[in-house]
Amino acid sequence: MNNLSAPVLEVQGVHKSFGATPALRGIDLSVSRGEVLAVMGPSGSGKSTLLHCMAGVFTPDIGAVTYRPDASDARSVGINELGETERSRLRLEDFGFVFQYGQLLPELTALDNVALPLLMLGVRRKEGLERASVFLEKLGISDLGDSRVEGLSGGQAQRVAVSRALVTEPAILFADEPTGSLDSLTSETVLTLMLELVQSSGTTLVMITHDPRVAAYADRDVVVRDGRIGDR
Repeated sequence: MNNLSAPVLEVQGVHKSFGATPALRGIDLSVSRGEVLAVMGPSGSGKSTLLHCMAGVFTPDIGAVTYRPDASDARSVGINELGETERSRLRLEDFGFVFQYGQLLPELTALDNVALPLLMLGVRRKEGLERASVFLEKLGISDLGDSRVEGLSGGQAQRVAVSRALVTEPAILFADEPTGSLDSLTSETVLTLMLELVQSSGTTLVMITHDPRVAAYADRDVVVRDGRIGDR
């Protein structure tokens, strides 16, 4: 287990509804720098909504989400106080995302998919491709850089997705069921590689999962039930 430090993200009294349907009902949660946190719960419990509020994809109806809350200067950011453009920039610069089905661009090669966030940040293409190649190598798929993702296996594609999420060296990696579409052996391989990279870089990982075997890799887990942090 990691020696956890100051908080990198704080959720305070967050409520979120979609129409008349409440998804979150007063969530309080603090995530430490370098922590691997598993957020568990049954389908429809609100765990994915919580992740999206933490990452600034959704804004809460009530409550606050603060990035770097311990910072004594302007580096502390109230995410829900930002406009959409500012939140998008924050997600691109400071956050990484891995989803269950990768959400890669099928018309691009694996290498181009990984380099894309860097190019969006203004990195020159040559440098972006070089940095992307490094991450493909770290994930053990350097030989697949020129392959289109539509021809990759599920495990290979998810390694590309992990490479893309980490290539900007984010402070926080958000992963929503990152191995949910994979068989158990491939799931363990992808998860182990992802954890090795986040732990070596000090990246915080917030991981949504319904699988206790996946949650067992985390430093800590919380359970969301009916929009609240609850008991197991």
